[in-house]
Amino acid sequence: MALNVMQKKNIYSLIIVLTVFFLDRVSKYIVLKLSQPLGELNFSITTFLNFNLVWNNGIAFGLFSFDQNIYYNVVTSIIILVTLIIIWFAIKSKGLEKISYLIIIGGSFGNMFDRLYYSSVIDFIDISYNNFHWFIFNVADIFITTGVIILIFLEFLKVKKI
Repeated sequence: MALNVMQKKNIYSLIIVLTVFFLDRVSKYIVLKLSQPLGELNFSITTFLNFNLVWNNGIAFGLFSFDQNIYYNVVTSIIILVTLIIIWFAIKSKGLEKISYLIIIGGSFGNMFDRLYYSSVIDFIDISYNNFHWFIFNVADIFITTGVIILIFLEFLKVKKI
């Protein structure tokens, strides 16, 4: 009986991770297909939302982009190590905290797939207001950021017992 409950929990966890990964992959697949005729993609959805294909070889939001492979490989290795640590946290947690870790893992897998397959992460969501442009990001980044924000709120809401 206990084993059956554990298997169901693991299946639900796997479904969450795979759903996030799938949504990210599908969005990137569509962007790559739309960019094929010209090799680039740059069009406006609204006055503040654009799709602009960028190949990001740095970390989150294009920070620390490197031209040399050694730095790229070190950053990728660190990201893999951090993802493994987050998997361990997800195994040890419950409830909304666990879900937060799982969506971070799914997003990390989406970006890690890009890093290993394309040697760069596909970013395409460009938000701007007047002359201010936020960093270009992707669906995986949305899930990672959402998971981190939820974890921060959960930490602030914890009641410490003395």
